[in-house]
Amino acid sequence: MLPRTILQVSFRCIDLSSALPKKRISFLQTLTTEQFLSGFKTFRMDGKKEPEESEDTTSAVPVEDTNPSSSTESSHTSSTDPGLLAGETVVREGKAAILFPSANEVFYNPVQEFNRDLTCAVITEFAREQLAQRGVRILVPGEKDRVVVRLSEEENGKEDQEASEQPEKEQQKEDEGDKKEYITASVGERCERGLRVLEGLAASGLRSVRFALEIPGLKSITANDYSAKAAALIARNAQHNNVSHILQASQRDASMVMYEVRGKKERYDVIDLDPYGSPSPFLDAAVQAVSEGGLLCVTCTDMAVMAGNSGETCYSKYGSMSIKSKYCHEMALRIILHSLDQRAAVYQRYIEPLLSVSVDFYIRVFVRVKTGQVVVKNSASKHALLYNCVGCGAFHLQRMGKKMSQGKHMKYSAANGPPVGPNCEHCRQRHQLGGPIWAEPIHDITFVQKVLGAISGNPTRFRTSKRIEGVLSMVTEELQDVPLYYVLDHLSSTVHCNTPPMLQFRSALMHAGYRVSLSHACKNAVKTDAPAGVLWDLIRCWEKSNPVKRERLSETSPAHHILSAEPTLQACFEIREDANPQSRKRHLTRFQENPQANWGPKARANAGGGISSELKDKRKQFQGKRKKPITDSSQLKSLPCKKFRKGTCTHGDKCCYSHELEQETNEEKMD
Repeated sequence: MLPRTILQVSFRCIDLSSALPKKRISFLQTLTTEQFLSGFKTFRMDGKKEPEESEDTTSAVPVEDTNPSSSTESSHTSSTDPGLLAGETVVREGKAAILFPSANEVFYNPVQEFNRDLTCAVITEFAREQLAQRGVRILVPGEKDRVVVRLSEEENGKEDQEASEQPEKEQQKEDEGDKKEYITASVGERCERGLRVLEGLAASGLRSVRFALEIPGLKSITANDYSAKAAALIARNAQHNNVSHILQASQRDASMVMYEVRGKKERYDVIDLDPYGSPSPFLDAAVQAVSEGGLLCVTCTDMAVMAGNSGETCYSKYGSMSIKSKYCHEMALRIILHSLDQRAAVYQRYIEPLLSVSVDFYIRVFVRVKTGQVVVKNSASKHALLYNCVGCGAFHLQRMGKKMSQGKHMKYSAANGPPVGPNCEHCRQRHQLGGPIWAEPIHDITFVQKVLGAISGNPTRFRTSKRIEGVLSMVTEELQDVPLYYVLDHLSSTVHCNTPPMLQFRSALMHAGYRVSLSHACKNAVKTDAPAGVLWDLIRCWEKSNPVKRERLSETSPAHHILSAEPTLQACFEIREDANPQSRKRHLTRFQENPQANWGPKARANAGGGISSELKDKRKQFQGKRKKPITDSSQLKSLPCKKFRKGTCTHGDKCCYSHELEQETNEEKMD
């Protein structure tokens, strides 16, 4: 009777499918065997219905989230699901659904979604260029005719746009004519001629899973992590997202994984390093393990070290002395580029920066790595020492080397210097020495425009597309041959005068015949090729219409020395139309607010899960410190106040820094 019953069930299914519309028949055909049989699990073979399970124990069939605009908030799933362990949740980002433990056993920071989205966009354009040489054309979901975005300010905007689109359309026609010679590669499919990708510190594997689901033209992805729990979680996430045919989990030391593939035929086409903190221990292996012309992606989250708080630590990690200054964020980018190029030069290799951004609490660089002994000889002239004035913030660069042409040959020698004396010529304060740093351009504008065109033409691909478009638009507007920048607020505060409007100050520089641009690393940045003397002349001219009280300035202060000199340049603050950049005119998302509460770097992953008790106590102590006034006298500072130093404090030896607040608190208690 058993075979007969099975035949009856199969015939009933056929009859049922014949009565359904065509769309539902195709749906039934897409069901797997397990999903098909699970639909009949509540029916016994004798036709009687089994008792239904309670709602608490019922688990739904997981459905892939194909909406790129879905949030990264965790969607809790019942722990009785066979695919989940106790305490696990499902985190959705992009097209990936990641199983994630509730304890802090594997590191994950949702704020870095912008980092992962930008990486997917950059690797996609890199794959488009590389695979075109191998006869492979990639197909990106939702992408139509590609348009290269150019932020020009000419009057005939439509004509300029059509002119920029015309070469792309002609190239597209040529590609369509040679379509038979190309192999198409789609997302989620293994491409034998595709790129080999390594994520050295993968944690949960979210980034690698997104690569497999969102970037076409990949041959293999190796997601490595030294933690056994992280490696096991990577394998489960690869299986959960059906990308095990592309993604392989690895549990090894990241440096050893890269050292073992230093052979030319075994190198990776793309290496992604996103460690917790400094990537310096992995840079030496990374520059050797990247293929010729390959892509190296590096993230640094130790911004306190790179921004000047610990210059000696920065020198030990990156071979460069950091300085606490207003341009510290761009200097951090140039420090990591200097370190990468210096370590690559040991192996007769060099770097070509494609994109370098400073966002949120970290920096991210994308560089090509190539081999060439002749180019490496020019490495010294690409780096420079930095002289920074501690008083007014004026800076000067000193190249490490120089090159001279002698017929068909180039001669390399040490550079001449120093460019400044021991004291600043503007404020008479001392100079401090920093660097060396990367002094060449930090972006490849042609490549950035390709990424920007792909994002603008397919805005629904990423949830952070608006922010990516705004940041990349500012990158294309930056002056590429001008390292570092000044901050307008700092220039005005140095002489204690009102801050001029940004458009007026930019217009004044343009009227004087100099170039000026903004910077994506700072909101009020002034990146210009004008010397520091011109900037202070503009500030002097502005101060005459917005005078400060000179009698209050100390004779040794930078403001007194700067304002005591007469300007040699008569500034014109009339606003020019071209002083307003296109990214600002179009109201692009350039500097967004903090995305969520308690935003910033997360705690390091703990092997036992959870967060240390010391860190919990520290968070509770400082949480909301700006909103809640301190009333406990034990938490107040005990340093003397300013009046005590001048000898005018009435509290005598009992004087403390915050005795006024303590006195107000006592009066309130008495009331």
